[in-house]
Amino acid sequence: MFGEKRCYLYIMASKIRVLYVGITGFLILRVLQHKAGETDGVTKRYHVNRLVYYEVFRYVNSAIARETEIKKWRRAKKVALIEAVNATWEDLAADWGSPIKVPKADSSLRSE
Repeated sequence: MFGEKRCYLYIMASKIRVLYVGITGFLILRVLQHKAGETDGVTKRYHVNRLVYYEVFRYVNSAIARETEIKKWRRAKKVALIEAVNATWEDLAADWGSPIKVPKADSSLRSE
């Protein structure tokens, strides 16, 4: 439903697959911050800037519980979670923040 508050659990990865698990209320903004290197610590140091997995929650406490659960997992289980939905580790936000290309209007379609 439009206007409903949502919370996101997300997993970011570097090209060499260093992982970061986090939660946010604004997924697009948070991912763009990672991509721009605006986050200090491990994500900036290891260039963790590729969104490889996310889940959507209605309640923040559910997202926090899921984040806590996943952070306790061994790396192999996190990798299996990612690969279950994103086998090739594609960046799910590869073109977020890119300018939108609007095609030019075809002059032959103009009405007189």
